[in-house]
Amino acid sequence: MPIKELSIDIETYCEIDLRKSGVYRYAEDDSFELLLFAVSVDNGPVTVYDLTKEKLPQDILENLVDDSVIKWAFNASFERICLSNWLKKHHPEFLSDGFLSPVSWRCSMIWSAYLGLPLSLEGVGTVLKLKDQKMREGADLIRYFCLPCKPTKVNGGRIRNFPHHAPNKWSTFIDYNRRDVEVELAIKERVKNFPVPSFVWNEYHQDQIINDRGIGIDLDFVKAAINLDANSKAKIQEELKALTGLENPNSVLQMIGWLREHGVTTDSLDKKAVKGLLKTVDETTAQVLKLRQQAAKSSVSKYQAMMNCVCKDGRARGMFQFYGANRTGRWAGRLVQLQNLPQNHLPDLEEARELFGTGDLEATELIYDTQDTLSQLIRTAFVPSKGKKFIVCDFSAIEARVLSHLAGERWRSKVFEQGKDIYCMSASQMFGVPVEKHGQNSELRQKGKIAELACGYGGSVGALKAMGAIDMGLSEDELQPLVNSWRQANPNIVLFWWDVDKAVKIAVEELLPTSTQNIQFEVKSGILFITLPSGRQLAYVKPKIGENQFGGESVTYEGTGTAKRWERLASYGPKFVENIVQAISRDILAYSLEQLKEFKIVGHVHDEVIIECPMEQKLDKIASLMGIAPDWMSDINLRADGYECSFYQKD
Repeated sequence: MPIKELSIDIETYCEIDLRKSGVYRYAEDDSFELLLFAVSVDNGPVTVYDLTKEKLPQDILENLVDDSVIKWAFNASFERICLSNWLKKHHPEFLSDGFLSPVSWRCSMIWSAYLGLPLSLEGVGTVLKLKDQKMREGADLIRYFCLPCKPTKVNGGRIRNFPHHAPNKWSTFIDYNRRDVEVELAIKERVKNFPVPSFVWNEYHQDQIINDRGIGIDLDFVKAAINLDANSKAKIQEELKALTGLENPNSVLQMIGWLREHGVTTDSLDKKAVKGLLKTVDETTAQVLKLRQQAAKSSVSKYQAMMNCVCKDGRARGMFQFYGANRTGRWAGRLVQLQNLPQNHLPDLEEARELFGTGDLEATELIYDTQDTLSQLIRTAFVPSKGKKFIVCDFSAIEARVLSHLAGERWRSKVFEQGKDIYCMSASQMFGVPVEKHGQNSELRQKGKIAELACGYGGSVGALKAMGAIDMGLSEDELQPLVNSWRQANPNIVLFWWDVDKAVKIAVEELLPTSTQNIQFEVKSGILFITLPSGRQLAYVKPKIGENQFGGESVTYEGTGTAKRWERLASYGPKFVENIVQAISRDILAYSLEQLKEFKIVGHVHDEVIIECPMEQKLDKIASLMGIAPDWMSDINLRADGYECSFYQKD
């Protein structure tokens, strides 16, 4: 009988750090080896092949490259990329170039994330209370066999441990490898009644293709930036030593002590504290604080991350984690973290980039603040292939559009339809006067903007402060009236929060399916499922009615908290609305990625898509494809704008 599916787990060796390099750079390294290959055929008993002394059978090799055979693994991209490089090296007759097609691969980590479960095999096993758990000895065994070791007198000066150095440990390692597949099989069996929809697997496959494609890195520029940073910081250190007499000006304790000697008392030297101090200190002290701020900038870490993960062909791969945020299913950034790169505001970006690419510190310091400019130039290290360009296109106010649409806040939807500025119109609605960006009552736009950003998901005075309202010149007394004005201007959004709150509570407390605004709520097998218009579901594990930190009634569930621990979390209407809106915005992006699949997508960030294309490619076509509403929300007004560039940047 032909094989239908394989469940796989592998153990590998490599000299480089997987966490820093990512799997693509890791697996192509000359030192990379495949040690163990555990496999279950059609959910049968697990066999472990010890590749240090035996070969994989021919039928397994054939099935790996057969796209009609489904391959399962926990964090399947690791197995797929490692096996791709191993096959190219040892079995070029099966794969000579590129990577194994993701089409036949399924990932039980993604399945777990889809159901609101942890993103680790051990974590999922614990939450599901599986009979067979991941073996705790694993971390020590991986350290022993999968990483280089330090030469010592005891180990005879060797830099690597082989099976013959510790036969008992190796035997346990084989058991560990087997157990991982057994746990994966148990997970699949436990969650089989809640499958991942086929369209989500299609999104995963496209995500893998984008990760496989990668994005170009200007290595010469990156090396120049790292060198400039080192020279600049060394110079700053010398200046600080000369000004303060301190042995180590980087030391917080030493610097706080020096400030105290100069009549300045502070417990912190973070950005906010320093900003406050700069308003009161003398010129010399201000110079010291400014220099220290420059020295503390970590802009170079991003450049270093690029060097760590770039592949031999000059492209960085594996920067997007599908379902990285399992509350909403949004993508998360990995390695260089495109999601949180500093913005660039330099008017002469191209000239600055060219100058910094020379690595000449004296020249850069004549014109620029070296550290700040290095930070602003990070994006520009991403470049298209020779003779190509980037088209960067993003949705205009996607979350605000989705929220307005769901809540039926017509005046807001009309603003989007007419292509007007939502911050001006929001301020106008709040204060009852016309507001223009550069015209009448323009000073109110900022209040409209901060209210929009802070209040959409139930935020109040605290949210306004967190958004920097006080720093923008708003007084404490203005904040609550601002919240009140926004809520009065958006009654349907406020109503939507509490409709969702009510629907969730009925579903959890009374175990009755409910719905509001084409969104369904239902508890099944101890999981609250929120079904979105796309058909995708958000999952909240073990929901119940509990108490929030303020003593009020709320819905609680189990999930990964801010400290990355599995714990009970509280939520309520506006927070659920935030999850729903972000999740639908993510689904719209996924729909657009599908519309754009004929193009060479090399990256995406929240609501933005980066495409590498021929010089003759028109921006209009890409923008218009992104502006197409999905059939499951055909009446929403979408708009995408973009620009062309010879390196990545913010327009």
